[in-house]
Amino acid sequence: MDFALSPQAAELRDKVADFIATEIAPVEAEYAESLRKLDDPWVELPVIEELKRKARDAGLWNFFLPPAKADVTGYPGLSNVDYAPLAELMGRYPFAPEVFNCNAPDTGNAEVLVHYGSDEQRERWLKPLLEGKIRSAFCMTEPAVASSDATNMAATAVPDGDEVVINGRKWFSSGIGHPNCAFVIFMGLTDPEAPRHARHSMVIVPRDHPGLRVERMLNVFGYLDPPYGHGEVVFDNVRVPKENVIAGLGRGFEIAQGRLGPGRIHHCMRTIGLAERALEAGLQRATARTAFGKSLADLGGNRERIAKARIAINQARLHVLYTAWLLDTKGAKGALSELSQIKAAVPVMAQEVIDFAIQLHGAAGVTDDFPLASAAAWARALRLADGPDEVHLGVVSRLELAPYREKS
Repeated sequence: MDFALSPQAAELRDKVADFIATEIAPVEAEYAESLRKLDDPWVELPVIEELKRKARDAGLWNFFLPPAKADVTGYPGLSNVDYAPLAELMGRYPFAPEVFNCNAPDTGNAEVLVHYGSDEQRERWLKPLLEGKIRSAFCMTEPAVASSDATNMAATAVPDGDEVVINGRKWFSSGIGHPNCAFVIFMGLTDPEAPRHARHSMVIVPRDHPGLRVERMLNVFGYLDPPYGHGEVVFDNVRVPKENVIAGLGRGFEIAQGRLGPGRIHHCMRTIGLAERALEAGLQRATARTAFGKSLADLGGNRERIAKARIAINQARLHVLYTAWLLDTKGAKGALSELSQIKAAVPVMAQEVIDFAIQLHGAAGVTDDFPLASAAAWARALRLADGPDEVHLGVVSRLELAPYREKS
């Protein structure tokens, strides 16, 4: 295996790092404060549009796309191994992924349309999404059922002549709060009598379509995450043309599996960046402050904790790179266990590192004066997003046990 970056990716990494240092980092505090002061935070501040323009003009755009689909997208894209260090850099700042048009859930929705969308769907929805002109949301999780098991899904997408009728309630629909959200991808039950993995469909629904209503925006540990957010969305007899079905009725589960693989590894890539930034903040605090005649770094067991944090981040990064290499060389099926391994391991690692950084900051660490409290909330929430830990650990153990059970 080879984790070395291609010359193209190495150049892009340096350019992204420089762009973040010179354009994004200097405006982070002002941007966050501006959002906090707004009565309605669900807006796109001009600074983001200006940063997006600069990034696109510099060619720092749409890194996440699969290289094999360059003919469909018009963008060369990067391998997963090459994308990893760029995503890690973006993960250090909450709004950086959007600046480079690499923001979730848009990346996952774009991949769905790249791999499964019709020519018409790509022209109407994918093209402006890749141009950064619109945003999108993904509606899968439901409040009334355990959504980690997709077969529990109660919301429906039922064919009726030339239309599909959509009914149900979704929540934690990421991206729905963005003012430029133009469409959602809805996953619903089409045929409860079909084979287990052929019951569901994915359908494109315009954000302003009659019958689609955002009932409320949900906070996560007190954070609303504007301007993206996570909403509870009601679909009340929403009728869309059958042409809005992605790939065909009954293929929702297949598409979901294809979508979630890249989504999970991208989350892990960004989360390593988040952990790195937290450790850096902790080290700055630990060497700049003294108590009881010593620097914080030399008090208690902090030096050992610093070493363990560095080891944990490096282990997680190598684990993610190995999974990225498997995805590039063997596809999603060849990386099935590893995708679940990193999704279970990386957020837990980040939680522990961020918590240590908070402890080094004392009471200040739990305020919004530093980005650690929001980072802790995100890392904890990620242990539920894209499947809870238990589901991923179940996948890993099932695959580990399979050859032994076959022998018995």
